[in-house]
Amino acid sequence: MHVLPQLRKLEEKYSDVLAVIGVHSAKFDAEKSSENVRGAVRRYGIGHPVVNDTEFEIGKSYAVRVWPTLMFLDPSGKIIGRHEGEFPVDALDGVIGGMIAEHEPSGMFKRGRLDLQPELQTDSVLSFPGKITGDPDRDLLVISDSNHRRLLITDLDGRVEGVIGNGESPLAIGDQRGVFGELELNEPIFDNPQGVVIDNDTLYVADAGTHTIVKVDLISGIAETFAGTGEQSLYRHEGGCAQKVPLNSPYDLSLNDGILYIAMAGFHQLWTLDLTERSVEPSIGDGGEDIVDGLKESAQLAQPYGVEVSNNAVFFIDSETSALRVSAIAEEGRVVTLVGKGLFDFGDADGVGKDALFQHPQGLAVSNDTIYVADSYNNKIKSVAIGSLEVKTIAGSVTQGDKDGYSTISQFNEPAGLTVVGDRIYVADTNNHKVKVIELDSGEVYELEISGI
Repeated sequence: MHVLPQLRKLEEKYSDVLAVIGVHSAKFDAEKSSENVRGAVRRYGIGHPVVNDTEFEIGKSYAVRVWPTLMFLDPSGKIIGRHEGEFPVDALDGVIGGMIAEHEPSGMFKRGRLDLQPELQTDSVLSFPGKITGDPDRDLLVISDSNHRRLLITDLDGRVEGVIGNGESPLAIGDQRGVFGELELNEPIFDNPQGVVIDNDTLYVADAGTHTIVKVDLISGIAETFAGTGEQSLYRHEGGCAQKVPLNSPYDLSLNDGILYIAMAGFHQLWTLDLTERSVEPSIGDGGEDIVDGLKESAQLAQPYGVEVSNNAVFFIDSETSALRVSAIAEEGRVVTLVGKGLFDFGDADGVGKDALFQHPQGLAVSNDTIYVADSYNNKIKSVAIGSLEVKTIAGSVTQGDKDGYSTISQFNEPAGLTVVGDRIYVADTNNHKVKVIELDSGEVYELEISGI
């Protein structure tokens, strides 16, 4: 998904000569479902056809070894090039331009757009909500209504008290990079808002679509780009001035003592943002995609999608390794894996520590001595006892769906975010386009009714 913004630029520039066909080869069991693939196409606004290569037959025929791999075919179907991994637009722009210059004089292709119509988005109050956070002192929730490109502020019973963002993308503003100065809260602000933290009357938002951290002042009603340039960085770097450093798919945030911790999924790292100095830098991980414990600077992560600081420790979710991991805040702190084994080790198993298995989890919340995990591809919410590392399923069942009820009778569809407020867990049930509530005392699961909008 991290290459889609770059690919989209090429699709738009060469829309009358370039035909893109996506070939989906599943790593996780849940990704083999064509219905799940269809949902991902809608979620990420993919405008080209996608083939679900469930048995990896197409991948093998083209000798694909890594994700992503781009194959270049000329108008006769001959393979003339390939690229493995993420890519710079400028380099591929030159390749495609050269192909056009070479083959257009031959008359082998005709210019014209393919008549393709993307599937319509779900007509619901929420559209693929990604993350959620709560503030019990203020009786409020902040919901990342990700595909509606907005935040909803509600009370704990779902009554909407404010909307931030108007549903339009800021990518069409100014220099096309999604960077803006000051905007009113009813203007285009977000492209894919995810993690949110509340700091008194200020919100900090990880906007994965513009690769920025957005600051929202609830008193003045002004939003501004606080970190990031709006460009997706394809190269790891050492940080610097927050406004000058390009980021790569920031997905979640946690605040501790004036330091914002960022789950930088595209870099396979955790970053920190000093709110006073307004500087950013890598904090955990060397950028290699793997599950390697050890010193912060040499540890390896794999698409961290969730982060929360609690009890002088940084807890985070590595989605691609289906892992829950932790590091002490202290500079000399080491990364330790609590649940998870390897890049291709996943499943659905309760147990203790590394005897337990997740499948592509995407969110977590820490409350007292318990970590709650959104085990996304298993469609479950699980608890992890910090002391014993015992993992238990507290809600959700084997079958994905949309069903309220008691505990493991209930059903979710790829939950991605959660927050604990008192005796309730609020869950962003992403593919059901809903927020669900789990009553910890009774185990009851039900939909939060969003009203007032």
